[in-house]
Amino acid sequence: MMNYLGSLDPMTLVRALPGNVAQGLIWGIMAVGVYITFRILDFADLTVDGSLATGGAVAVMLIQGGMHPAVALIFAFLAGMIGGLATGLLHTALGIPGILASILTQISLYSVNLGIMGKANQSIGIGQKNLVASLRYVTADDSAFFFIKLIAGCLILVVITYWLFGTEIGSAIRATGCNEQMARAQGINTNFTKVVALMISNGLVGLCGGIYAQYQGAADVNSGRGAIVIGLAAVIISEVIFGKLCAGKRFTFAYTLSAIFVGAILYYIAYTLVLWLRMPSDYMKLFSAIVVACFLAVPYLKEKYASKRRRAVR
Repeated sequence: MMNYLGSLDPMTLVRALPGNVAQGLIWGIMAVGVYITFRILDFADLTVDGSLATGGAVAVMLIQGGMHPAVALIFAFLAGMIGGLATGLLHTALGIPGILASILTQISLYSVNLGIMGKANQSIGIGQKNLVASLRYVTADDSAFFFIKLIAGCLILVVITYWLFGTEIGSAIRATGCNEQMARAQGINTNFTKVVALMISNGLVGLCGGIYAQYQGAADVNSGRGAIVIGLAAVIISEVIFGKLCAGKRFTFAYTLSAIFVGAILYYIAYTLVLWLRMPSDYMKLFSAIVVACFLAVPYLKEKYASKRRRAVR
């Protein structure tokens, strides 16, 4: 045991921290998209695993064609929106249950992504100029400037999302997720709001895919596999840890969106910690699922314990 502990180098964790923060901020964009469907719309959307890879595929192929990396992200966002549109139409126009509609879209996007790239993966290299995000920025001499830009971009996204869900269409989406029957009774076209919410959500996921593909210098058809678990982990971790801090404040929704990015960073730190402890990498997906399950269970167990205490007092 002492030999095992002595072989662990704490500095390895410290050196990995900038990369954890960068990945957490990037994947936090996807987590915001998951939050929109999972919490606001109350829709189980598994399109994420496909639309993230689509965003990456579109961005990489456009960059290879000579497009500026920042402009390519616009098309990555639009590609993700198309994936959300497909899920929305399958659900609203054809009456397919939401989770099945998203699975059908996710499966279809695998073939679409292969068609976009022509093969299983395409590379642009982390040495490409003008990339929005790149692994080489993390260790560069001016890495602080990169993180400032990344954090600023995430804050701008929070502001835009906060503004959007304060508009009429945003309020209609929130009403649909809260009580669909009541929303319909108030004259809201709930089918339309569902489609719009799914498009916004998967647009953000596609944007994340485009940024992450630039970060790692390549796009892969399997890059989105398990993305929904990471998104849920970031959302649930942020709610469990920061839920009470955000509750009751004037800008509660903005605090919640910001906390999601922190939740994503904490997830990646925990992920790195497990690797640092030399746990078998083959079980990392199992670890992710266990983390999500544990944090999902915390609110229920706390409420159950609190109700028992209330009954005991009576």
